[in-house]
Amino acid sequence: MTTMTRHATGTFEITDWTEMATDKREGATITRVRLTKAFKGDLEGSSTTEILTVATDAGPAAYTGIEHVEGALGGRSGTFVLQHSAGSENGEQWMRWLIVPTSGTGELTGLRGEGRIIVEDGRHSFVLDYELG
Repeated sequence: MTTMTRHATGTFEITDWTEMATDKREGATITRVRLTKAFKGDLEGSSTTEILTVATDAGPAAYTGIEHVEGALGGRSGTFVLQHSAGSENGEQWMRWLIVPTSGTGELTGLRGEGRIIVEDGRHSFVLDYELG
């Protein structure tokens, strides 16, 4: 059986941002954050995310996290987990997702792929390239 790479796009809104703990030291502040999102587009649903952020005197510098998504992707429903990796330097941001292999449930069992988050004018959008066997 062949798998086809699919391309999903859409937007999301951060519906809650709660800082759980902060470790402030010389050179950097690390903060643990729990946030929730609502997705629209090729991914319809919601998520809960735990991230660790790093801020320096220059501003936000990086974050890593795990996001548990529940909803429908390309019309198929279930849950899956995204692994976040992000950073910024000189005002340029990069934010990437990796779908955690074997994390898909329901009609999303076998889901694999990767994507990125785009922030423009305060709006969050995403691109997700994925395969579903």
